[in-house]
Amino acid sequence: MTYAGEQRILDADSHIMELADFLDAHVDSEFEHLLRRKGMEALKPVLDDAVAKAERRRSDPEKAAAADERLLQDKGWSAVGAFDQTERIHALDLFGFDGQLVFATFATAMFSGRNEDRLYAGAAAQNRAVAEWCTADERLLPVAFVPLVDPDRALQLVTEAIDLGCDAVMVPSTAAGERSPTHPALDPVWDTLAEADVPFVHHVGGGGRLLDQAFHNNERPVSDHLGGGENIRSKDFLAIPQSSELWLGAMIYDGIFDKFPKLRGGVIEQGAAWVPSWMRHLDYGQKAFRRTEEPLQKLQMKPSEYVTKHLKFTPFPGEQVDWMIEQGGPELFMFSTDYPHPEGGRDPLAKFEEFLGDKSPAERDRFFYGNMAEMLGRDFAKKAQAQEAAV
Repeated sequence: MTYAGEQRILDADSHIMELADFLDAHVDSEFEHLLRRKGMEALKPVLDDAVAKAERRRSDPEKAAAADERLLQDKGWSAVGAFDQTERIHALDLFGFDGQLVFATFATAMFSGRNEDRLYAGAAAQNRAVAEWCTADERLLPVAFVPLVDPDRALQLVTEAIDLGCDAVMVPSTAAGERSPTHPALDPVWDTLAEADVPFVHHVGGGGRLLDQAFHNNERPVSDHLGGGENIRSKDFLAIPQSSELWLGAMIYDGIFDKFPKLRGGVIEQGAAWVPSWMRHLDYGQKAFRRTEEPLQKLQMKPSEYVTKHLKFTPFPGEQVDWMIEQGGPELFMFSTDYPHPEGGRDPLAKFEEFLGDKSPAERDRFFYGNMAEMLGRDFAKKAQAQEAAV
């Protein structure tokens, strides 16, 4: 019996735990010297240990079986399939998932920042590396990363990501340099994604630093939930959805979804309890400012209706999904594991099931499969609709 059991599941969030050479074969040689390597070099003992453990699993059936038993207990580079494609295929077999979006984890740190040559060369290399990694199995669904600060280079990256077969494109949930993401200079990016039937996604971390660090200067020091001090703490957690709320609100208010009606997006690993109240906040904002702002007058629907039609969200395991469905609608929310990151927990399926027990088979299927299939579009949506009709 797989982890999924009889439930068909698409997983909206998983990651590669990259090794130090992840980008090397994919970065254009003229920009290779720009990559920042010190962070990955500092992890050499951890990476060497992870590679050695993976080699022992391959050669020792007992160790492999023990690792299978710890499928959701082992995290990071120690997890089955964290960086090895063949192992990840095996992990998917154990999970029993029909598909899994795959994000990078640490490679972005090698090229992020203000140097645009490094930024775009690194993003291109990461997209090629993730796409190649995911060719190992059709259930592995690669997610590209496209910065928006240079509209021309962003369009080039989006086009290449689509040609590579990426199933989604992650964009930062920040202003696009000096521009809003709704600036006409970025229209070709949204048009290309819409016409290719490929969604954009946000992911936690895409909005930059979550919180003004002064909020931690309170003479009450705490460690993060992983035992350190620089990951996410309780007040950082409060700020997680804020950048996406603003970014997506701007896209809705400025009419981007009217201009590109086939455009879709997802918000990954940023929780979803905030979504129902945000939808009402959007509607109230239109009502309050419509008289003086022409873009709000031109909207063809209520702002909350754009959310329902164009966007999907992944709740955190343990959030009250039944209440979210009741308040926001069954079309909005998707299952995710965050595998093999520790934030996904040791049994995300059980945590979601705790709140889905009284939901109808159709609502459950939407959460575990159909909504992600709709977000991905193409064959996934057709397959989901046909199977949903049979539920």
